[in-house]
This record gives sequence, structure tokens and C-alpha cells, in this order.
Amino acid sequence: MFNCTMRVVLGLLLVLLGLCGSAAQQDGFTKVGEIGEFPETAARDTADESIEDTTKQTRHDIWAELRALKDTVSDVRVELYLLQRDNADLQTRLSSGERELLVSKFRVDLLEKENADLQTRLSSSESELLVSKFRIDQVEKENAVQETRLNATESQTSGLEGEITDLQTRLSSSESELLFSKSRIDQLGKENAVQETRLNATEIQTSGLKGKITDLQTKLSKSEEAIRASESRIDALEKQNPEKPKVAFYTALTDAGQVGPYNADVTLKYSKVFTNIGNAYSPSTGFFTAPVKGVYSFQFTAASYSKGYMGVLVFKNNQRIMYYEKSNDGRFVDYLTNSVVLELIAGDEVHLVLPPNHHLFESGNNHNTFSGALLFPL
Repeated sequence: MFNCTMRVVLGLLLVLLGLCGSAAQQDGFTKVGEIGEFPETAARDTADESIEDTTKQTRHDIWAELRALKDTVSDVRVELYLLQRDNADLQTRLSSGERELLVSKFRVDLLEKENADLQTRLSSSESELLVSKFRIDQVEKENAVQETRLNATESQTSGLEGEITDLQTRLSSSESELLFSKSRIDQLGKENAVQETRLNATEIQTSGLKGKITDLQTKLSKSEEAIRASESRIDALEKQNPEKPKVAFYTALTDAGQVGPYNADVTLKYSKVFTNIGNAYSPSTGFFTAPVKGVYSFQFTAASYSKGYMGVLVFKNNQRIMYYEKSNDGRFVDYLTNSVVLELIAGDEVHLVLPPNHHLFESGNNHNTFSGALLFPL
């Protein structure tokens, strides 16, 4: 804008100089005419007057243009001053911008250095991440192998627990039979002791009779009669003490899987009967009915696989004899087992009940069992 304004000013000055030159030439010609003045005609005088008027008018226009040009120059000076002031402001702002640019360059250098450091740290972190991922993959593979071995171990443990339960049940049954055998042996021993005592007495009598055969033949005959009477009495006693009745049973619950929970007491019907000597247990009702008065032994085992409570109630007729429960966390098959010895009369009933909000688990491995036997009659 400043250059354009200067060009306009120079152009106006050139125009002014041109006009001034033209006016001077016309004035000179007028003066020459006056020096070489000759007698002219009236027409030439008129022409000179016309030229003089034209010259005066031209001077008047030139001065008007000069005054206008002066005003324009004043305006141009004002604009030049404003432009110089704006130029100074621009120079100041430019200096400030240059300082800010230097500061920005310095900050850019710092940021580039920090970026380089971050790139280095990022590369290191990526390397560590790759190493960590590799180690994680290795650990996951090792965990998978260990989990496979753990599953195999759990399967073997479950099978062993089932076998242990079966062995415990068979052991309980064997112990019951052993107690029964010991009781029978004790009874037979008592009977044999009585018979041996009587036999010893008879032998003593017989020995005495032999010593007195000649003198006591009559007594011998009487003794023989007494012996025959004693033998008759022994036979009668043996008939009065017949052989003890044989009662024993062993059962398992079902193959249905989950049993319960229910909202009320539910009688457990052990439908898988393996042993039922004497037919005292009924699989259709789940009740054991004592055939004779005596002392009986009962055992039960319960199992659960789900999280929650498992438990069993033992009833003699309508009397609660035992309540046994256990909590399972749901990770493995859990067991509970117990036994009772009850004195029963003929017709007494014994059965097991699943309490409300309790559950059991059963399969083909016979985890839940109920067994019993007569120890000795009364």
C-alpha cells in the first residue's frame, strides 16, 4: 500500500511539472511578440487577446490543481505517518513473534527429546510385554496340563471314594455279622458249659457207681434211669431254646441322581436291595420291621455333590432317634455316615427321613446305603 501511494504522488508531481513548462513557453512567446511588435491589423490583436485569456485561464487551473495536489500531499503525509506507525507496530509484533518462535522451537526441541525418550521406553516396554506374554502362554500351558492331571486325579479320587464307601458298608455289615457270630458263640458256650457241668456230674456219679458195681447194682439201675431222665430233660431244654432267628439287610437308595430338596420330611425308600435275610425290610415303604424282640444294629451312609446341606433323620416308629447333617461346598462328592444300636420288640419299625431343604446325590455307585442286623434276641 505504501509503494502504491508513493507512485501516485510521483505521477502527480510529473503532471504538475509538465503543466508549469507549458505555461512558461506560452508566456515567452507573448514577450517575444511584444519586442518584435509591428503594425498589425485589428484581426491579429483580437487573436492575441484570445491567447492571453486562454493563458490566464490555464494558470488559474494550474494553481487550482496545485492547491488540490498540496491537499493530496498532506493527505499522503498523514497516510504515510499512519503507515509508518503501523509498520512500527508490525515490527514490534514481528519481534515478539520471532521471540515466541524461538521459544516454540526450544519447546519443540524439548518435546522431540522427550518423544525420543518415550519411544525408547515404549520399545523397552514392548519387549518386556512380549516376554510377559511368552511367560503367560507357558504358564497357561502348564496350568492346562496341571488341570488335566487334576481332573484325572479327581476322577480317580471319586472312584476311590465310592470304593471306600462300599468297603465301609461291607465292613459295617461284616462287623454286624461278627457281633452276631460272637453272641451266638457266647450262647453256645454257655449251653456247652451247662451240659459239660451236668456231664461231669454224671461222670462222677458213673465213676462212683463203677466203684460200687457189686454192691450197688440196684443203685446203678436207678442211676441209669436218672441218666435217661436227665437226657430227656436236656432234649426238652434244647427244644425250649431253639436257634436264634437270622435277620440282616443291606440296601442302596436309587440311580436317579439328585434327590431333593423338598419342603417337608420325605421318607427315603432304599429300592436297591442286595441282602434281605428274614425279609424284615420293605423296599416299597422304606421301613424295617423287627420280627422278634432283640437288640439290632443299623448303619447308614449319605452322599451329596451339590452345594448346600445334606442330612438324614433316624426314626423308631414315630420317635426321632438321630438327626445328622453336613454342609457341602459343591466342589466334590461329600459323605456322612453313622450307626445306631436299638432295642426293639416284635413289630417296631425303623426308617430314614430326608429333612426339608436338604438333598442327596445317588448314582450307580451306591453312595447312599441303609443296612442293619439282629445282634441277639431277648
